[in-house]
Amino acid sequence: MRIPITTMLVTTMTALLLAGPVSAPAQMDTARVEIQAHGFSAPILTVKPGTTVTWTNRDDDAHTVTSVVNRFRSPGLDTGETFSYTFTQPGTYEYFCSLHPLMTGTVVVTPVRSGS
Repeated sequence: MRIPITTMLVTTMTALLLAGPVSAPAQMDTARVEIQAHGFSAPILTVKPGTTVTWTNRDDDAHTVTSVVNRFRSPGLDTGETFSYTFTQPGTYEYFCSLHPLMTGTVVVTPVRSGS
C-alpha cells in the first residue's frame, strides 16, 4: 500500500506538534586547575555535582592527579597534558601528586538544594 507524501507529511507534523516542546540538553559545568610551580592553582575547589574538572600540567616536571581513596588517578602528565574527572556525588575529594606527595588539593562537591 502506497501512502501519498502529503499524508505522511501531515502525520509527521501532527506527531511533532503533539510531542510538545523539546528542551535542550543540560549544559555540563566545567572547572579548570592549573598545575604549576609544584602546586595546584586551586588548592580547594568547590563545584556542583556533574562538574568535570580538568587539570592541566603547566610545569616543566611530570605530575599526577591521584585521589587519596583511589576514586581517580591520572597517568603521569607531561607539560601541556590534561586529565579530567567528572564529580557526580556530593562530598569532599582530597587528591595529591603521587610523584610529589606534598602537592595536595581538595574538590568539594556541594549538594544541590531543591528549588535551585
